[in-house]
Amino acid sequence: MPDLLLELFSEEIPARMQARAREDLRRLVTDGLVEAGLTYASAGAFSTPRRLVLTLEGLSARSRPLREERKGPRADAPQAALEGFLRSTGLRRDQLDLRDEKKGQVWFAVVEKPGRPAAAIVAEVVDQVIRSFPWPKSMRWGSGSLRWVRPLQSILCLLTDEGGAEVVPLEVDGIAAGDTTAGHRFMAPARFAVSSFDDYRARLRRAFVVLDPAEREAQIWHDAATAAFAQGLEVVPDAALLAEVAGLVEWPVVLMGSIGADFLGLPPEVLQTSMKEHQKFFSVRNPGTGRIEKFVTVANRETADHGATILAGNQKVLAARLSDAKFFWENDLRVVHDVGLEGMAAGLANVTFHNKLGSQADRVARIEALARDIAPLVGASPDLAAEAARVVKADLQSAMVGEFPELQGTMGGYYARAAGLPEAVAAACKAHYSPLGPSDDVPTDPVSVAVALADKIDTLTGFWAIDEKPTGSKDPFALRRAALGVIRLVVGNGVRASVSNFLNASHDELLNVYRTRRCLRFRSSTGSFRVAEPMTLALREPANERPFWWVTRAGLVGQPIDLADLVMSRSNADMFDEDEHFYVFEREAVTPDLLSFLHDRLKVYLRDQGIRHDVIDACLAMPNNDDLTLLVNRAEALSAVLKTEDGANLLAGFRRANNILTQAEDKDGVEYSYGADPKFAETGAERALFAALDQAEAAITPALQSEDFAAAMAAMAALRAPIDAFFTDVQVNSDNPVLRRNRLNLLHRIRSVCGQVADLARIEG
Repeated sequence: MPDLLLELFSEEIPARMQARAREDLRRLVTDGLVEAGLTYASAGAFSTPRRLVLTLEGLSARSRPLREERKGPRADAPQAALEGFLRSTGLRRDQLDLRDEKKGQVWFAVVEKPGRPAAAIVAEVVDQVIRSFPWPKSMRWGSGSLRWVRPLQSILCLLTDEGGAEVVPLEVDGIAAGDTTAGHRFMAPARFAVSSFDDYRARLRRAFVVLDPAEREAQIWHDAATAAFAQGLEVVPDAALLAEVAGLVEWPVVLMGSIGADFLGLPPEVLQTSMKEHQKFFSVRNPGTGRIEKFVTVANRETADHGATILAGNQKVLAARLSDAKFFWENDLRVVHDVGLEGMAAGLANVTFHNKLGSQADRVARIEALARDIAPLVGASPDLAAEAARVVKADLQSAMVGEFPELQGTMGGYYARAAGLPEAVAAACKAHYSPLGPSDDVPTDPVSVAVALADKIDTLTGFWAIDEKPTGSKDPFALRRAALGVIRLVVGNGVRASVSNFLNASHDELLNVYRTRRCLRFRSSTGSFRVAEPMTLALREPANERPFWWVTRAGLVGQPIDLADLVMSRSNADMFDEDEHFYVFEREAVTPDLLSFLHDRLKVYLRDQGIRHDVIDACLAMPNNDDLTLLVNRAEALSAVLKTEDGANLLAGFRRANNILTQAEDKDGVEYSYGADPKFAETGAERALFAALDQAEAAITPALQSEDFAAAMAAMAALRAPIDAFFTDVQVNSDNPVLRRNRLNLLHRIRSVCGQVADLARIEG
């Protein structure tokens, strides 16, 4: 069985495209070969800046012959139907079989396809893959029609077996496949022939090309870490930068350079970001001070002066880049010194957050008010939380963040410390953006938690109010991430509060911020609302929107207004400036829908923690389900008890009791919810169940009041044995109507007692 070696040699492939291109090449070629009838044992894909490589081991030498029977039209079908069938099979009429079936005679065709050699199939598949390769961006060159990420220069395509290597007969847009490749562009540019993958890989290394990107990454990191360790320093880890640099070089040569003394006073994050984004340098820090002191660059070749000229050039360019960063830093500090951080934030009034949600300054005002409300619930000072909220977005106006947006929050912390603000405020500048994802750390400082919650809740309520909700896979405003952030902040810090209250307060702030405006556009989901402040109302119906209501100060106070009774007043409507209109839904429409969205995200979050969706549903059905910490504690306790034998058997007994009771209530048209009396108990099992329910209820009620869900679940699980014994010894639907009614009421007690803990009816089998 032969092995396949394919190399597509071109000008430099962008590093960011290489990993995806490797996978696409492997997938497309192997899928094509398998579909054509070939098999293989293993596949490997590699890349360097100038080549994509695929190797297959154990490829079958020929495809299997195929024999296929196709059923055609009936013998008495129109001639056109038969001719169409013949064309589809490529056969003549005398090559068809006429067979008897239940509904008459039917034409059958037996199509046989002989096996084909691997070389012919590989040529077809590779040609198709090259011509339709899914590059994010591609180009044409010369006079040909072929598109590739960069001009394709050569194709190496070999099938190798015990008898030697065979070049696959393949030509794409004038480029004929061969058995040669080229080494390093500068150190070994001459072309050379290869005979197998092992020979190819070994000759490439002698020609100063490391084929495997993982090997290049390991070599770069080892050499960089060794060079830094030798000087008592350490390289700042950066997996993304390491992968990118490995995609820029074929023969990595690590060089360490120095940062000018004038720039060592810049914040470490500024140095690291500037060097990474502009130069693709690794930062090297002093582990004792945390200060970035040197850098590592990776050259693509060895030089006679051991990289001295390369380093000199890099340091010159780096000095220019860092001079810009130093200017931004010093200019921002000067602004902070002159007008303070709140003065820097004043410009946010001219920055639009969203055309329907106002400016960034409007948003900061909403976050400030909400953070003040949240602060006592998370153990923070309301004044300190409000102060932090006023300045956490200030660095968006800084020159440094204008150049490096990824430093927002980080620079705010530095500027807050420079302004002499409390450390809690400075920490909140960066932490209030967290958590950014499922693996990001959750802030724990109370002020940071208050502002982070306010920021994310304002985002959710604002976009819900203007009906910009996530749909399907589309979530342009990252609202799912914001919801998960709220959940992780609340649950991770054990915040005990009603999320609905947060949402309502945020929605109210949405209105409060705009009460000083000339008008706002108020869209109602119900039929009426109560005027809370002096207002004048006029109704308009634009052709492209559903009805909305203009609201401005003047007139009616405390009166319920039925929207159907409003009279259109064009004179009032025309006085408003279109740019000042603001959309908002009534709180009663926004909060329940948004709370449901948070519950959906909580389900995803808890499923990742190993809690089943039906367990979550059983807990969501209980009161106070907008207290997320309480909800999670309940779900964790229920999940734990259901994993035990007693919990599983109790669930079976509860389901049996609930089914019998539901059927009886449906049949009799009454609710058996009162009057179970132990004096009507006939058996010991029946009396034992009465006693067990009394004991369980006595334990569950105080346990739930103290929110000791583990104790409540344990008390509920203790019902397993008496319920089992009851159903073994007692016939519920007795012929005696008094006994039957008493036993059905007893089943209701089972449902009622267990229902205090969770809605077990929602638990699946």
